[in-house]
Amino acid sequence: MVESSSAPAALQLVVGLGNPGAKYAGTRHNVGFMALERMAAAAQVGFRSQSKLHGLLAEVGQGASRLRLLMPQTYMNESGRSIRAALDWFGLEPSQLLVVVDDMDLPLGKLRLRASGSAGGHNGLRSTISHLGTQDFPRLRIGIGAPAPNPIERKQRTVGHVLGRFEPQEHKLLEAVFAEVEAGIGLLQRLGLERAGNRLNRFQPELASA
Repeated sequence: MVESSSAPAALQLVVGLGNPGAKYAGTRHNVGFMALERMAAAAQVGFRSQSKLHGLLAEVGQGASRLRLLMPQTYMNESGRSIRAALDWFGLEPSQLLVVVDDMDLPLGKLRLRASGSAGGHNGLRSTISHLGTQDFPRLRIGIGAPAPNPIERKQRTVGHVLGRFEPQEHKLLEAVFAEVEAGIGLLQRLGLERAGNRLNRFQPELASA
């Protein structure tokens, strides 16, 4: 279940977190960017630079179903600066936002939608909370897996893991995840957080045999 207010605001802005530039393209830490790029490609729209938003912006859908997709170009640790600028520019509330972010505590293939919460050690979420002055904004965590089960080894390998790219054998699963993310965002937009969470949080991808 996902906690939701009695009158949830309609989703207007989806922000994928990541780091800009070819050096970071396709890395696990950029899975938020990758999810938005897939949505834009499916809608046959492109991203354009918006200096006032410190990011790249695309729009999908029309009229009441229009969604703005934002990829901050501030680097992960300053993601909140871009998100704050976008909310101010478009006159939106944090409740009308969805932040799509990687999560090392979830295995690849798992998703978690929440209406609010702490940063959980994620610098992009920490920056967002700082700039918005609240933890009360929806976020969708995409599992990227942990580098090791042992806490000490995990800490030592964290940077290399999140800045590393997905393995070729993970790509099929990743595509299934992105398809589910897109479907879940559409459900969130139409029916709200609770209904979308009931689907996304139960997602069990079918793992094809090697």
